[in-house]
Amino acid sequence: MLLNLTILFALLPSLIRAAAPAPAAQAVFPDRDRVRHTYKEYLSGSSEPRHPSPGYKAKAAQKADKEASALRAPKYGYEDAENAAFYAMRAEAGARDPNEKAPFPPYNTWEAYWGLKTFGHTKPVRCMTADNTTLYDIAILGAPFDTATSWRPGARFGPGGIRGGAQRLGGANRLLGNDAFQELEIVDCGASLTVRSQLLKNGEESLALDGQHHPRVMMLGGDHTIVLPALRALNEVYGPVLVIHFDSHCDSRHPDKGILTHGDYFYFAWKEGLMSETNIHAGIRSNCDIPSDLETNFATVLADEIEDIGWKGVIKRIKDRVGDSPVYLTIDIDTLDPAFAPATGTPEIGGWTSREMIEILHGLKDLKIVGADVVEVAPAYDTTAEITQIAAAGLVFELLSMMALTPVVKT
Repeated sequence: MLLNLTILFALLPSLIRAAAPAPAAQAVFPDRDRVRHTYKEYLSGSSEPRHPSPGYKAKAAQKADKEASALRAPKYGYEDAENAAFYAMRAEAGARDPNEKAPFPPYNTWEAYWGLKTFGHTKPVRCMTADNTTLYDIAILGAPFDTATSWRPGARFGPGGIRGGAQRLGGANRLLGNDAFQELEIVDCGASLTVRSQLLKNGEESLALDGQHHPRVMMLGGDHTIVLPALRALNEVYGPVLVIHFDSHCDSRHPDKGILTHGDYFYFAWKEGLMSETNIHAGIRSNCDIPSDLETNFATVLADEIEDIGWKGVIKRIKDRVGDSPVYLTIDIDTLDPAFAPATGTPEIGGWTSREMIEILHGLKDLKIVGADVVEVAPAYDTTAEITQIAAAGLVFELLSMMALTPVVKT
């Protein structure tokens, strides 16, 4: 476990170095109707009615294979010329303007069903190696780690499950009225990360300690322990940040014999000075280590309080606590009731509905979110309809939309 944590901790804090954008690759727009033929050709291709000749069919298949292989570049990175051509082709197929980003999601087009599975079909970028000069605003990062769980394991498969649940996501958020995928450069870094600086816009002044604009990270978990390296990395950029923690558990208990688990990482973060003094839990309905939780300066909104104050009251409690500080927002999928998200390691009954959760998040859309995550998704325990993975992907989509609405700048 310690070895895995060491590797994960080493990846995240490399979050900030400016880099020049790479030159754009030449666009290539291959023919999309590769294997179609006319009805007349179909009938005349064989002596048997309604069947083309074997030769015709083989030639069409060979042509399809040749042209498909031209799109499948052997290199992984977006900056590879052939891969860049593929994404340029996608943009050409549906964008209203040649210079506009591609509309998402492309699930009504043929490329939705093959190739790398990224979140919402965002660009795959090998952030630490081949594409380490790529600039972006938000990096989607998978953290396939679950060796700090205390009950059911399996969250290491969460990033893949969430990406699978996001294959029909993207485009405009009808409820918030914006399109994060058009407004920001969002990339999927797989399970690796390095961080790049983008340019500030319109004279904006960053909240970062160095005054630069830094991209934000949207993490897919993985067990909840991944918050600790995330906070360590953010501390280097912003100093101590405020934490909004959606969960059924407090995760701030005093560690047993100093061993790090997904139930005590906030205690470690507090002792390391990574968090502010106005943090808040929301959705709590399990037992907590009260003295340790008070020591880490967390306020709490219990899950059942929503019956008395409603989702608007939950929003008010959170915003009154947070103020205008830089925020790290973390969501354990077990915040939702098991009826909506059964596939998690430590489910607790009496949780919120997915609709209540979305309403609460939308009420926080004007907060300055410097990083976020959705964690503890364990696909092995999901239903055949994959409702937990779909719910988790939906929450990630909402968080991306919120981050696009509110830049991390001084106001």
